Amino acid sequence: MKKKLKPYWDEIIFVLLSVVLLGVLVGMGKNRSTANDTVSQATPRAVQQQPARTDLGNLKGKKILVAYFSRTGENYQVGMIEKGNTHMVAEMIAQETGGTLFEIRPADPYPVGYRDTTRRAQQEKQEKARPKLAGDVPDWDSYDIVFLGYPIWWNDPPMIIYTFLENHDFTGKTIIPFCTSAGDVLTGQEGSFPQHAKGAVMAKGFGVEGKRAQQQPEMVRPLVHQWLQGLGLVSARK
Repeated sequence: MKKKLKPYWDEIIFVLLSVVLLGVLVGMGKNRSTANDTVSQATPRAVQQQPARTDLGNLKGKKILVAYFSRTGENYQVGMIEKGNTHMVAEMIAQETGGTLFEIRPADPYPVGYRDTTRRAQQEKQEKARPKLAGDVPDWDSYDIVFLGYPIWWNDPPMIIYTFLENHDFTGKTIIPFCTSAGDVLTGQEGSFPQHAKGAVMAKGFGVEGKRAQQQPEMVRPLVHQWLQGLGLVSARK
């Protein structure tokens, strides 16, 4: 019996090694990260929505702010861009809701180069840094709803988002997160926002692949509308 199996050992070992190698490569693909306006390199999924965390009632008639951080420059997926992926989605939300756009900008801008930005973003995450803001929201107290937009960097919002959350009093305000990424979106980290935003209440968020927002906005816009309709902020299109 042993003599009959011996010729097959090489084939068996080869198959086992192939299975192990495939598992390693799949794991690397799921966890690989970059740092342009979209970071996660997992297999792209067009849209993913988180379940609502609380019953918010009717949000119509509330004053809306659409605050977002979005990087321009060299982008991993689409090359050089003058308008960031998250910025594209922010404009769609503002157009649909009549909200006021506000760009969250760092006092020290991120480099134009992709690799330089990835290094800085990774270091900020490791240090749990709080990058300084270049400006503040005018008339902050007047807003009831704050849409908060950002890319996913290293499976987390950029650290400047936590700066923004911690620098403001969200008492009586509702945060509605939205993000762009290269694959998985709304990683679950947004669930920690109330720990950083005093008094905040969370609503159902939205995520979309950044490449689609940049290159196929006509396909993303109906998805944004559907999400906002589910929140009770816009009416169904006829």
